[in-house]
Amino acid sequence: MIVVLMGGNSAERAVSLNSGEAVYNALKNQGVECFKFDWHGDNLDELWAHSFDQAFIVLHGRGGEDGYIQQQLEQRNIAYTGSNSSASEQCMNKATTKAIWAEHDLPLSPSVLANIGEPAPAVEFPLPWAVKPILEGSSIGISKVNNTSQLDEALTLAWKYDSPALIEQWIEGDEYTVSILNGKTLPVIQIVAGHGFYDYESKYHSDETQYLCPCGLSSADEQQLQKIALNAFKIMGAKTWGRVDFIVDRHQTPYLLEINTVPGMTSHSLLPMAAKAANLSFDELVLAILND
Repeated sequence: MIVVLMGGNSAERAVSLNSGEAVYNALKNQGVECFKFDWHGDNLDELWAHSFDQAFIVLHGRGGEDGYIQQQLEQRNIAYTGSNSSASEQCMNKATTKAIWAEHDLPLSPSVLANIGEPAPAVEFPLPWAVKPILEGSSIGISKVNNTSQLDEALTLAWKYDSPALIEQWIEGDEYTVSILNGKTLPVIQIVAGHGFYDYESKYHSDETQYLCPCGLSSADEQQLQKIALNAFKIMGAKTWGRVDFIVDRHQTPYLLEINTVPGMTSHSLLPMAAKAANLSFDELVLAILND
């Protein structure tokens, strides 16, 4: 018996509910015995009252992607999909991820951390800057700072979610994402946001956002992104499935943005789109994640 864990109490709850519903329906379509469980953050006792053999984790953001739910399942020796608790925790934290990637000389934009209640750090790289919470996904809490007078407001927004906040150089370029499934990369997707910034609205509600697959890169450049992504994924200890995001500047230089260990599985989601480009149906994708 499989439980599809969905919902959660993070800022990405609504997306998780949609993802979970899609995964649940895909499992049912293929005759897999399963039930869905809407975790609210404080009702795990209800989950343990059920009998199940494996959890399919479709919880995005805190609680589901930061190692917490994985740790709860590990303590009970219950199998689950995706990365383990320690890898999940590291991947969720953008600052930790960048520090580990930097140790392996992967391509990164320069960045500094800003702690709440302390003077803003000296920023020695040029404007514009991206200011973001280190523990949120789906572009939640991110600001673009075009001049230093905007920094305080951007930090205040980011600190609503957590501290420290990450200040990094804003790289002007095209955004790409590389999905990974069972040790292999899927076709690269280029993301073209309708209003220039791939924010929460662009990701989940806008019909203007375009997803290009084929991605428009040369075969050599696409393979380079896939190679970097797979390396970045493995370095973090991530497992089974995930997504690695990039910005590629006008000189065709790639910069790693972040890693997602429980990517979206909605109609607007990128990993199912990449799987489809590799001739893998949504149902087949779900089964591949489950059976790894």
